[in-house]
Amino acid sequence: MSLRDAIVRRDFIITGEVAPPKGCDLSEMLHEADALRGRVHGINVTDLQSAVMRTSSLAGCLKLQEAGHHPILQMVCRDRNRVSLQSELLSACAFGITDVLALTGDYITLGDDPGAKPVFDLDSVQLIAAARTLETGKDLAGNDLAGDPPKFCVGCVVNPGVDPTELQLFKLRKKIRAGAEFCQTQAVYEPERFIAFREQAGDLGIPILAGIVLLKSAGMARFMNKNVAGVNVPDELIERIKGAENREEESVAITIELIEQLKPHCDGIHLMPLGWTHLIPAILDGCGL
Repeated sequence: MSLRDAIVRRDFIITGEVAPPKGCDLSEMLHEADALRGRVHGINVTDLQSAVMRTSSLAGCLKLQEAGHHPILQMVCRDRNRVSLQSELLSACAFGITDVLALTGDYITLGDDPGAKPVFDLDSVQLIAAARTLETGKDLAGNDLAGDPPKFCVGCVVNPGVDPTELQLFKLRKKIRAGAEFCQTQAVYEPERFIAFREQAGDLGIPILAGIVLLKSAGMARFMNKNVAGVNVPDELIERIKGAENREEESVAITIELIEQLKPHCDGIHLMPLGWTHLIPAILDGCGL
């Protein structure tokens, strides 16, 4: 079943995530994806995440598709102008990859080559609109496309933990008006804040997938608290993962608890395992998903 089919059917949607390597051997990424086989509606392939040079999301998606997975192409606006972004959308569609997650992208100084020049010709709202424009058979300059026009299932992101919430909702509604069909959130560790966000947002008309990054260590949790806007890992969870005899088992337990609290208030879950994809089946089994 495609991601769009799941959206139309109003299924509770589960998505996962893998990251291409800083190199051209994608075997480990494919091994990680195999743990998600048959358990998720789609697998995000990150696009130069944290502004670090890696193999492209499109290459990762092609490899996943060859292996029988359902990839979601992540696209950031930081590194390409509108000509290149549209070209990549068409290239992906030419290979049958039509699920896309549009992001503006982290600033280049966060990465491992801060001297690189950022682009940001478009932002995520404009990238969503560009995909919808291509579906009309024209590009952003008004030129005709050859052959049948492409068709995409385009998603977006939101950070429900950022204050003020109103600005996040304003941007999210712009993305929905531009044509976003689903939304994945930044990592959520405080379900009460996510619930307040959903109550304030009301019916947005698209599925909202609550994001969870698997906690791997107390140091990782403190790093996110310090460096990732809108993400707060409560001290209680930090102490649990710090004192755990088996951090993987404790991470599974924490993630199950978070999902159980979030499930009544979201339309799906986006799991970001950071290499711990082998834990995802146990998490989903523990939640009855």
